[in-house]
Amino acid sequence: MERRSRSRTGFRFILVIPWLIVASVYLFAAYVVAFLAWFAIVFTGRHPAGLYNFNSGVLRNLGRINAFLYLQTDEWPPFGFEEAPDYPIRVPIDPPLERYNRWKTGFRLILAFPVYFMLYLIATVYPIAAVAAWFHIVFTGRNAAGTHNVLSWGLAYQLRATAYLLLVTETLPPISEQQPVTSA
Repeated sequence: MERRSRSRTGFRFILVIPWLIVASVYLFAAYVVAFLAWFAIVFTGRHPAGLYNFNSGVLRNLGRINAFLYLQTDEWPPFGFEEAPDYPIRVPIDPPLERYNRWKTGFRLILAFPVYFMLYLIATVYPIAAVAAWFHIVFTGRNAAGTHNVLSWGLAYQLRATAYLLLVTETLPPISEQQPVTSA
């Protein structure tokens, strides 16, 4: 794994505050947009393009901010919704479906119970792995492959779950599709 900035890592939780403020506003707006999209999908079977594009952009932004916060990269995340192909963390999002299952959308909150449970479990492991990664980077200048993999897996699941809850996808998020890093 590449060398990491010890000072940027040491003060990461202070440095990320502006991004967290922006992300919280975007995420609140995304849930309002998902609420509106829920009605559109339930009644028409289609996801309005503007609402879909907004929530897709929020997911991209959230992925970059969380990757920076949880020590996956030292590069400052952009504030925008664009794809940012030069940024080391990318969140690929498929285009909207032609037709959405109105029943799956209508009962999304009930169908998402396993997703909520997994997010709860991840939320208990994540802080431990983040603290371990923080200490490892501050003292050695590198992130251990094990903590990197745990954080990468958790970030990926969290983004897939958020995409499911924001109605960007109809597919329940898989537990693991991440390729682990083998060298430290």
